[in-house]
Order: sequence, then structure tokens, then C-alpha cells
Amino acid sequence: MTRPERSLNLVPAGADDYRRRARRRLPRQLFDYVDGGALTEATMRANRRDLDAIEFRQRVLRDVTDRSSATTILGQAVAQPVILAPVGFAGMMARRAEVQAATAAHQQGVPFVESTLSICSLDEVSAASTAPWFQLYVMRDRGFAAELIDRAADARCPTLVLTVDLAVVGRRYRDVRNGVDALLGPWGRARRAMDFALHPRWALDVARRGRPLVFGNLEGAVPDARMPTDFQRWIASQFDPSVTWDDLEWIRGRWPGSLVVKGVLEPDDAVRALERGADAVVVSNHGGRQLDGAPSTIRSLPAIVDAAGGRGEIYLDGGIRSGQDVAKALALGARACLIGRPWVYAVAASGSSGVAALLAGLRDELLVTMALTGCRSLEDLGPETLR
Repeated sequence: MTRPERSLNLVPAGADDYRRRARRRLPRQLFDYVDGGALTEATMRANRRDLDAIEFRQRVLRDVTDRSSATTILGQAVAQPVILAPVGFAGMMARRAEVQAATAAHQQGVPFVESTLSICSLDEVSAASTAPWFQLYVMRDRGFAAELIDRAADARCPTLVLTVDLAVVGRRYRDVRNGVDALLGPWGRARRAMDFALHPRWALDVARRGRPLVFGNLEGAVPDARMPTDFQRWIASQFDPSVTWDDLEWIRGRWPGSLVVKGVLEPDDAVRALERGADAVVVSNHGGRQLDGAPSTIRSLPAIVDAAGGRGEIYLDGGIRSGQDVAKALALGARACLIGRPWVYAVAASGSSGVAALLAGLRDELLVTMALTGCRSLEDLGPETLR
């Protein structure tokens, strides 16, 4: 048994520990779906590599007794500048995972973003905690997209997050190798069944008790769907490569709350999104799952912050694994960070309590980093905090 495997018996200290536990618990095709990126995963690796390359300036003999990680995000008071990002299919990883994660997020004082492609419906998540933010894909069926927008407004979701970097689905080698989109023959189906059987805790908790066969926000849109693959085929047919800036204006005109555009890597796109009515943009490469060879988000952030010139809030996702990563992003101009894979690892490994512990750990790491760099407030984090 390797040293990382032995550490599974210890209390998880951070995202990497939860990742190892999730890898052991989940069937391979599900773990690889969450863990993997597009093609050779170069962009996914770059997200981490470029964050790791940034160094802090350690500052001493400063009074950092009273420190606070509290701030506001689009006017919403939060305990720390972190948002749980939308993750499709999350309810496949743990029983009613979206509800568990939203409950933990509410407990820890941070926003949770419900994905269009969640297993749990918007109504179920809202009833369990508080109204989440809602993430939207503009689909070919504009009538259904309008229905989703109106449903989010009726649920009193404060913020709509429009994902714009998925005109087509990126090619992901891990999913190809696992036959996720393929019509498997008898041997392939037997191999998949064996994979599920080798993970009995997952099979009992999720496959049997978790009701993962229906995508809650898509009920009614796919009347003949009986299995996840039925929904997946419909979803694949609905991603619309013809979406343009005009659609953003259409959404802005229909949506009464705050609007966030997620999936921006170029300064001119960020400026255009803000000029067309977005209140915030997320500097994001979809976690390296779309265009392999795109730059890391932390490298793209400073130019976008400069171009925006304070006209809206700028967030970042991609590779964020610790409170120190959050501090680096804030020092380079981000208002907040989104985390996706880490909360899915945590909910798969330990449920709602795992997500709560992960968030508490991120906040502690952020506060420690602030103390050791001589910062008492988030506003003190700036380029001078970094080498």
C-alpha cells in the first residue's frame, strides 16, 4: 500500500486528500469525468502550474491580530471570497450531492451555483437551504431556455451565471477511453457493470438511494427519458454553436437579478460582456475541459482586470485548491474565486460535512496567508503582496 493510500485513514487536510478519497470511492468513469480535462490536459495542468509559480512576500512585525475574510459579492455578504461553481452531473458522485453542497455552502456563508445539468432540481435545492445562484446554458430551444430563466426568477435566485465557453463540447480523452459517449457492446457493458460492482458504497448510496436517473431541471423537456443516457443525448443535441452577443442582451432583458458571464479569457470579451449588461465576469477556461492549449486563468486575470477598469466584478476559477490560491487571485485583482472539482471531491468522499470542512479549511488558509503577508483585510491583498 502506497503512502497516499495510507493517508486515506487520516483526517482530510485539503482538496488533494478529498480527491484521493473520491478516487477510491467512485467508479472510474465518474471519477475521470470530474477529474479530467480536454485532450492532453495541458491547460488543466497549466492552471495549477501557474498558480504554484507565484510567490508571496513574507512581511513581519505588523499587527495582524484582527483579520477578516468577510466581503460582499454582488452585494451579497459572504464569509470568504469563494463560490461553489456549477458542476453538471454532480448528483452522480454522491447522494443528492447538490443539496448536500448547497447546505454546506449556506452553513459556511458562501454562494452555491446550481447547474442546469444538476441531478437535483432548483426547487429541491432551494427548499433544502436557500435560493442558490443558477447557471444557464443557452440551448437551441430558446423557449426552454426562457423557461429556465423564469424558473430561476420565481425561485428568487439572486444571480444568473451564463456559461459562454461551451459552443461545442470539448473532446475529453478520459471520457472517450471510458466509453462515456459510446454505444458499448456486451464486453463494454460488462466492464462498466463490474466497475460499479467494485464500488458498493457508491452503488448503495447513489445508484440505489440517490435517484440519479433524472436531471431535475430538465424534467418535462425530455418526456421519453428513462435513463441518464437519454438526457445526455438530448443535452448534446441542445448545445448551440450559434449563440452570440445578441443572446446575452436577450438574457439581460429577461433576467431581473445580477448577471454573471462565465468563460472569458480575453480582455476585449470581458469588456464587451460588461458593456452588454453583465454585472461580473468569470475568468475561466472551464477547468481545462474545453479548449486545450488555452492559457491558464491566473495568467489571463491581470489583463482582464486592467481592461475592465472597475466596471464590474471579476472572478476566477481553474485550479483553485487552497486559501493561498484564493489570496493569489485576489492580489491580482479578482473579487472572488469559484471552486468546482474540490467541492465535488469533498461531497463524494464525505458528503455535506466534507464540503463544510473543505470550506472552513480554505478560510483558515486564507486568514493564515493574510497574517504572514501582513494583511488584515482582503483589500490589503494586492500586487505588492506577491513577488
